[in-house]
Amino acid sequence: MTYWEVKQLFSMESRAGVAATPGALPYYVALSQLLGLTVVAMTGAWLGLYRGGIAWEGALQFNVHPLCMVIGLIFLQGDALLVYRVFRNEAKRTTKVLHGLLHVLALIIALVGLVAVFNYHRQKGYSDLYSLHSWCGILVFVLYFVQWLVGFSFFLFPGASFSLRSRYRPQHVFFGATIFVLSVGTALLGLKEALLFKLGAKYSTFEAEGVLANVLGLLLASFGVTVLYILTRADWKRPPQAEEQALSMDFKTLTEGDSPSSQ
Repeated sequence: MTYWEVKQLFSMESRAGVAATPGALPYYVALSQLLGLTVVAMTGAWLGLYRGGIAWEGALQFNVHPLCMVIGLIFLQGDALLVYRVFRNEAKRTTKVLHGLLHVLALIIALVGLVAVFNYHRQKGYSDLYSLHSWCGILVFVLYFVQWLVGFSFFLFPGASFSLRSRYRPQHVFFGATIFVLSVGTALLGLKEALLFKLGAKYSTFEAEGVLANVLGLLLASFGVTVLYILTRADWKRPPQAEEQALSMDFKTLTEGDSPSSQ
């Protein structure tokens, strides 16, 4: 079968219908959103009830940090990873752009959180980057920025060859999931650190704040596990659309000089 016959076959298949959504997938996606939104809301409630709320000036500036990190590097990052599972039949280009924009938004919000905590430390005269949480946090932020930059260069910025994209894609997926896991772990470290700093020995007496924060930690872990489960189900991956496969063959032919008849 020649290249052009294969392309015509893809065109016929694309008109036949769209890929069906796996039956359980919507329920797991809904669960992930319920958990994620609950985590964001509970983080706000914890800061409001026990830490005085949030503000950009004064002692409350520190509280901007955990809220921004949960919204950016937990909830929005998780949602960005799920884009290719949720939008299964939309144009690949549109899905790529949405995936990239969610990551940009998460990156910006996380940067605000970092600026807030560094400003707070400077105002109080505290040392920076001495704890395990802070080391992990900086590592996660740098890795996240590099991951986005390399992903943009390979998948959104024109110029990368088809074969280069194909070889890099598994690494992009792996490091995306790894950075997400590190983000959840770092958030849990920060939550524990904040409780120990304020409650100290009273943490072991089941103080109300400690119990609320423990529940928040469990919800954070549950959100992370749910997102990872959706990502690792091979049968839930976004199926390649027929027209995308044809375009990939076009791109490969143009960039690598393959003969259409050799496909």
